[in-house]
Amino acid sequence: MNPTTVKPGIGSRIFDAFNIAFMIVFMFLMLYPFVNLLAISLNDGVDAARGGIYFFPRVFSLDSYMFLLKNEKLFSGLWVSVLRVVVGTVTCVFMTGLLAYIVTIRNFSGRKFMRILFLITMYFGGGLIPTYLLMVNLGLTNTFNVYWIPGLLNAYYMLLMASYMQGLPESLFESARIDGASELRIYVNVVIPISMPVFAAIAVFSSVGHWNSWFDVILYNSNGKWDTLQTYLRKLLLEVEALQQIQDAQAAYSKYRNISSNTLRAAVTMVVTLPIACVYPFLQKYFVGGITLGAVKG
Repeated sequence: MNPTTVKPGIGSRIFDAFNIAFMIVFMFLMLYPFVNLLAISLNDGVDAARGGIYFFPRVFSLDSYMFLLKNEKLFSGLWVSVLRVVVGTVTCVFMTGLLAYIVTIRNFSGRKFMRILFLITMYFGGGLIPTYLLMVNLGLTNTFNVYWIPGLLNAYYMLLMASYMQGLPESLFESARIDGASELRIYVNVVIPISMPVFAAIAVFSSVGHWNSWFDVILYNSNGKWDTLQTYLRKLLLEVEALQQIQDAQAAYSKYRNISSNTLRAAVTMVVTLPIACVYPFLQKYFVGGITLGAVKG
């Protein structure tokens, strides 16, 4: 017997139409700022000062991007930024996940104390000056280590990961302990594989934070040896804005005649945003559904 086909009613069709219209408007609001910045960055600087650029460049020009790419410091800063993202994200996710696993072990008597101890750090901090003095005394200033060592443990990420791990079957851990596995091996071989969705989510949060960070670079990297891409682009943008405000400086301004602070700012935004936007789709699948592995021994 074939099941009867139920046709959607008028109310259902109206709801679907409004839902589609709402999603189109929402998608437009999300994409328009990027499309507008892309159009401005591809426009001539003098013409862009007139305004009125929305979806397409009025006078097409690649001068802003050529100005950014012709400097060798851009690629050295890009290398430092990529290295910081990789090292900082991997170490933060691994160590914070290990901390989250420790505070979820039911037979560990100090798990509640550790959770409260790290929770306090979310609301109370030492301040900027004590933190800076601490980095100086530890010898982390003007080194690459200052980018990832202070961020090894994150209390907020720990709470998110611990909340996920608490929902895992306890029989997985008990069977591993019966087989003689250490807690570290359980964490690496059992917890990480079945907790990959939350690990991927934290990896995205951490990588975006490392990629966009610039204030700590200025604060702890006074000699400029480990300048990241964001710091270099910021210095370059400030340089262009300063030169364009100087009167009777036509000789210095001549190389910037086809760009403006608006087009350069838009180009800088696109250069900084596109790499992290290209990485996100590869981790998006972990946000859609969870991963369940049947690891209970029969």
